[in-house]
Amino acid sequence: MPLRNRVLPNGEIVAVAGRGLFTGNRGILHDAQRQLGRARWRHPHWIICALDYKDVRRRVMSPGTWTELFFLDEAVALAAGHRPCALCRRSAYEAFRDGWQAATGSRASAEAMDRALHAARLGADLRQQSYAADWTSLPSGAFVQLEGASWLLMGDRLRRFTPEGYDATLRRPASGKAEVMTPAPTIAVLQAGYRPALHPSA
Repeated sequence: MPLRNRVLPNGEIVAVAGRGLFTGNRGILHDAQRQLGRARWRHPHWIICALDYKDVRRRVMSPGTWTELFFLDEAVALAAGHRPCALCRRSAYEAFRDGWQAATGSRASAEAMDRALHAARLGADLRQQSYAADWTSLPSGAFVQLEGASWLLMGDRLRRFTPEGYDATLRRPASGKAEVMTPAPTIAVLQAGYRPALHPSA
């Protein structure tokens, strides 16, 4: 039985086979039986980590240590509200900071970015929120909700997300409003040129 540790673009954590390309951290969310409790985060520092780092070996969801969450790819992790880890993904972290600086004019610290992301990704009910934006304003790498599914925007196309990879393709609407899942600060970083690592099926 798969553990419940796979994150969807809308932030939900589900149990599916396969890990994806990246792991991540929101604190300790599981118990001694490797089951999730009610909490979906313990701190605002939501990061995207490499699956392999030096010679570190971990038993997934070991008692008393952070809960390993897994993402199909980096675009999914960004949509769920995470940002690159400064330790195991230093080059991606600096590229993300470069995009943040280009978008805001400020060379923000990890803590400052995390505060802004935390405020943007959660609604008043502390659940992940979506928002409306013009289709024409959205960059590649953004996630939107459409027809009851999550879709990755790539140029003038949309690719439908599944936990195993991307399948169906639609053309990006030429006008109107999209229901955007990727937090607004991350959209600005994508608009500034940051390019997330994508699953081969994309």
